[in-house]
Amino acid sequence: MKRATAPARTRLVEIVVPVHNEQRVLGESVRRLHAYLTGTFPYGFRITIADNASTDATWRIATALGDELPHVRALRLEAKGRGRALRRAWSASDADVVGYMDVDLSTDLDAFLPLVAPLLSGHSDLAIGTRLSRGSNVVRGPKREFVSRTYNLLLRSAMGARFSDAQCGFKAVRTEIAQALLPAVEDEEWFFDTELLLLAERHGLRIHEVPVDWVDDPDSRVDIARTAVDDLKGMARVARRTLSGAAGIPVPPRVRGARLPGGMARQLSGFAVVGAVCTLAHLALFVTLRLAMPAVVANGVALLVTAVANTAANRRFTFGVTGRAGALRHQLEGGLAFLVGLLLSTGGLALLDLLAPAASTAAEVAAVVAANALATLVRFLMLRAWVFAPRRAKETTP
Repeated sequence: MKRATAPARTRLVEIVVPVHNEQRVLGESVRRLHAYLTGTFPYGFRITIADNASTDATWRIATALGDELPHVRALRLEAKGRGRALRRAWSASDADVVGYMDVDLSTDLDAFLPLVAPLLSGHSDLAIGTRLSRGSNVVRGPKREFVSRTYNLLLRSAMGARFSDAQCGFKAVRTEIAQALLPAVEDEEWFFDTELLLLAERHGLRIHEVPVDWVDDPDSRVDIARTAVDDLKGMARVARRTLSGAAGIPVPPRVRGARLPGGMARQLSGFAVVGAVCTLAHLALFVTLRLAMPAVVANGVALLVTAVANTAANRRFTFGVTGRAGALRHQLEGGLAFLVGLLLSTGGLALLDLLAPAASTAAEVAAVVAANALATLVRFLMLRAWVFAPRRAKETTP
């Protein structure tokens, strides 16, 4: 007699929709999402409306939708924060893949299956929608476009991120990966996404990107200025934690080795050596020239001489670019870093002269050193992300 076999478990994807005072669009958006998934999605799904302490009719609408539509449930939190909502829902999920999307459904839903398919197959660990790919079709105002591109440029240059769009509200994660990473993610609000992605990338997890069609919601109430400040604070916190060592996270064995982004460790050490030598040369030249000319002029001449040497040395030893091809262009672009240093150090000397007109040479040296410390950080970011960016270095490397 042939034994009956149990039916294979249906793969399940849970989509979280975080909301706070969204009575305006909640009902229409969830019904549209539910209808789309019911009609086109080949896997099991669950829609979780995560209400972040709404004070309007959002919670009432969410519970009504849960009663009306199959595979829809409502979750209530008593504190605000998108990261807090995702942590709560993802931590308790029994789905194979968890994800989220913004309630305004700015992202075209046709990108949803390409988003989760690599996760269900095991090909990737996380997946994100990107509005900054050539294949994306995006409609939004210049202010949001500028803020988004600037923020993601900072992530790539300062944090070594290789993903292109940290802020798109359209992401998914294999549940086992999400539940392993969540204890190490500190942010509970808008930086939650970025911190999760940086942590995943630092542990070697695979992040799949999907170009999306995206239309900005003109009635969005996100406080851009406050969010930008919080994001910068979050980047600083993650950078400090990265330098102190990766957290012990029970991710799969193939990705347990935490490391800096590819090439970053070698570049940092090379840049530090070149910077130390050039800084000493700059100070020696500044002190010497100061005997014959005003402090501002002496600083400018010393900085110009050492900036040329600094760019040439970093070109060869830090970023491994050899040959004459592109050398002049690199010096001209490196000259912008020189101007940044000149402005900072000149400003520091001017401020010192204003506060203490009879300041000693030692005080002037201290002001120059402090200003150049900030200029050094800016110089490294410019050299790594622009002057000697890998895609441009290939053009000049034999």
